[in-house]
Amino acid sequence: MEYSKEFKAALSAFSSTEKDKLIFRLLRKDKLLSKKLYFELIDPETTDDKRNAMEQNVEEKVLLASKYIGNAKYFLTIIRKISAEITEHIKITTDKFGEVSLNLLMVDKILDYNNDLSKQRFDNVYKLYIYIINKIFKSLVLIKKLDEDYWMEFDELLRSLRQKIFENHYLQKLCINNGLDFNWFESDSIPENIEQIMKDIKSQGFLR
Repeated sequence: MEYSKEFKAALSAFSSTEKDKLIFRLLRKDKLLSKKLYFELIDPETTDDKRNAMEQNVEEKVLLASKYIGNAKYFLTIIRKISAEITEHIKITTDKFGEVSLNLLMVDKILDYNNDLSKQRFDNVYKLYIYIINKIFKSLVLIKKLDEDYWMEFDELLRSLRQKIFENHYLQKLCINNGLDFNWFESDSIPENIEQIMKDIKSQGFLR
């Protein structure tokens, strides 16, 4: 929404008391904004602290979710909630590094349960696998947007993911069918136009 000069001037004309009341009213309605301002203004924890806590949170919650892996639909619902927590962390901290590392970690931890996933009918786990492939694709796009100094820090996770995908026949085949090249699981090998590649693949009806 665009704010006119007149509107901004009217807001500026408020007294300090009126501004304080307005701010607190807005913060009560927007919990995310409240958390973001708290983090930026007075939170003693750094972005790295928050990311480390989220890493532990992701690992613990995927472990708990694994109890329901036999019900792929419900399991995916839980995974989406974990992903929403990662998204909230990113919005609060603007943690661009964590946006990649936490999502890759989540996928890596899901694939720790390859044996359980492989026992299920393919049509039961199809949506989960497509979700995983989309997460990997988006992470590759984001890696390419980060400074090259960070790239090598993702490669260990990417190699782990590639190995686990190779151990899951149906997931490996689905990756290939949806245009995910395993050569891209090294940051240096991600194409410069990876974002356009992903858009083109989606426009052809894949990744869904």
